[in-house]
Amino acid sequence: MEKQYLIDDFRQSESWRVFRIIGELVEGVETLAEVGPAVSIFGSARNKPTDPYYKLAEEIAALCVKNDFAVITGGGGGIMEAANKGAANAGGTSVGLNIELPFEQKPNDYANVRLEFKYFFIRKLMFVKYAMAYVVMPGGFGTLDELFEAVTLIQTRRIRPFPVILVGTDYWSGLLDWLRDRLLAAKRISPEDLDIIRLMDDPKEIVALLKRRIIL
Repeated sequence: MEKQYLIDDFRQSESWRVFRIIGELVEGVETLAEVGPAVSIFGSARNKPTDPYYKLAEEIAALCVKNDFAVITGGGGGIMEAANKGAANAGGTSVGLNIELPFEQKPNDYANVRLEFKYFFIRKLMFVKYAMAYVVMPGGFGTLDELFEAVTLIQTRRIRPFPVILVGTDYWSGLLDWLRDRLLAAKRISPEDLDIIRLMDDPKEIVALLKRRIIL
């Protein structure tokens, strides 16, 4: 009898988890559907305002807004804060998709459209569904996760192709060399798969590429 109660409790908790997942999905879709053309900007939560990449993310986000793009970030600190700050200070739509984590993730003050997520996969869906481009600043595991999620979806034609731009030649060139020397050399990816990713440094050139590739 006690075993049956445990099974019933488990089923009930799983059912309620499904409702929470649906709730997060519906809230995300309803909130972001009217955002318009947007660029998702990723990067480390650990960068301080004095870091050159923080300032670079801020500049890129401001330029995006001035060219009629909204900016979407993970809503936390570091590069996310910088991008939200640049977008908000430029008078644009600054979206923060925050995730509940035990450390490192606290909502920044610069997102003027905010959503809170418990589930990573719903948050990741919002990033890719409402972005017309990914701008990937230096970051860690989370940044790499978002990068390769988008590249895989584009490679497998599960989503429409869009620009995936790595910002920071010094930071990312070793990764691209490894992809060429290991994955491509072993024929685990095709030459055209590497064309999905662009490596750039100049904010004006980045936004010019976005405007060429995206019809506003």
